[in-house]
Amino acid sequence: MSPSGLAERDLAALPLFPLPNVVLFPGALLPLHVFEPRYRELVREVLAGRKLMGVVRLKPGFEADYEGRPPVFEVCGVGAVIDSVEHGDGRFDITLRGLARARILEELPPKRAFREFRLQELEDGFSDAGVTAAWQRKLISLWATLGPHLPEAVRDLRAITRGAEGAGAFADRLAAALVGDPDSSQRILAETDPTERLRLLAEKLQHVHDSVAPPAARRSELN
Repeated sequence: MSPSGLAERDLAALPLFPLPNVVLFPGALLPLHVFEPRYRELVREVLAGRKLMGVVRLKPGFEADYEGRPPVFEVCGVGAVIDSVEHGDGRFDITLRGLARARILEELPPKRAFREFRLQELEDGFSDAGVTAAWQRKLISLWATLGPHLPEAVRDLRAITRGAEGAGAFADRLAAALVGDPDSSQRILAETDPTERLRLLAEKLQHVHDSVAPPAARRSELN
């Protein structure tokens, strides 16, 4: 069994909820409102079983085949349903906790209205501890400087990263809290090198910093 607690059998036939602009990172909480009939069926199936499901991004151009099986990105997030409310009309409000990132190996032949896939969990690779620590320090410094300009819910970096063990988990918590751009989020989700995830986040946060910092402050940082 992997560090996430997932076994190979958990990923042998997992329902995936395809969405155009949503990425589920390990360690993150994701609330979802489920109203389409096929995804209501998915949630009922999940709640009756292991309470595990995935969230995968639809590739651009999905609108032409939205009611069918449009292409999806090959790396997705796997999570557990930790809270659910079924409404009288059959809609659901659920909350997922991200457990792992995974690669799609194949889509299984259709048996139900929703889609099922065979997945392989992606674990973090080796990273240089010194370089990783340097990127973490960079992110912490940028976060402190940007605090007044960030949404109130994400200003407290310690609260966001509480319980995150290791650089990879630290990066995932930051990505889930701050990265709103779906393409950037997908790139970070697909990256198994924790150091590279931290670098990508620092690069994005630096752009934010440069857009809000006064020119004098930017010049002093370059000297």
